[in-house]
Amino acid sequence: MILIQESEDLELFSFIFGAVIGSFLNVLISRLPQGLSIVTPRSFCPSCKKTIPWYYNIPLISYIFLKAKCGFCKEKIPASYFIVELLSACLTLVFFIKFQLSYEFFISITLFYVLLTLCFIDFKHKAVPDYLLLIALVLSFFVTTQPLVEAFKSAFIFSGAFVLLNFVLTFYVQNIKSKLTKNENLRTQEALGEGDIPILALIAVVLGVKAAIIAVFLASIFAIIPSIYSSFVKKDVQTPFIPYLVLGFYVEYFFVLEDFLKVSI
Repeated sequence: MILIQESEDLELFSFIFGAVIGSFLNVLISRLPQGLSIVTPRSFCPSCKKTIPWYYNIPLISYIFLKAKCGFCKEKIPASYFIVELLSACLTLVFFIKFQLSYEFFISITLFYVLLTLCFIDFKHKAVPDYLLLIALVLSFFVTTQPLVEAFKSAFIFSGAFVLLNFVLTFYVQNIKSKLTKNENLRTQEALGEGDIPILALIAVVLGVKAAIIAVFLASIFAIIPSIYSSFVKKDVQTPFIPYLVLGFYVEYFFVLEDFLKVSI
């Protein structure tokens, strides 16, 4: 009974710890693209510039208590802040249940924190820092259960295939679709962004090529509706794909659809 209670306490602590980390990830998401220090100054409201006191900065709780508004100027706080903290908390809890306090827990959750940060930066800026992509790619080699040589082979095969696909699709978009739609913006658009390739490589490193194909297929499905919305409603020809790649990766990583398909077949 005591052991069960201790386990539940640790799980609760892991959730709280993850929410706190999520608050820090929000700082990274906000400041890294702007080249600002992540240490100083303390957290402040982007609207009124006032420093946020600790009691207005409690992960998850403050957002709900303040009704998604700044405690000073009452400017609306973006929902993404709450979503990042909640996702970070849930991911930490899931990995703690899976690995407990182990090397696998710390290295795996660090990779997923970096990917979460990349997702929300890409959503906001449609560009991500190269060093975060490199960190995520390096971490993937520590997370994978594949032998190192096989992991490298998977990365090269999978990302290389998409480099070729990107060449073909980009040629179509720039030279054929742009003429058919008479959209000059398409003449400089690439089918895949440069940041997508390292994400594709790390997916293959962690999951293997077969499961990575499933993850990318899922990512494509997830991206269809937002892409149509961006193209026709927002008139935006660029849709950030990293968030959907990561979502597809998360789904395949946690639910292992590859095994389910094997059984079905």
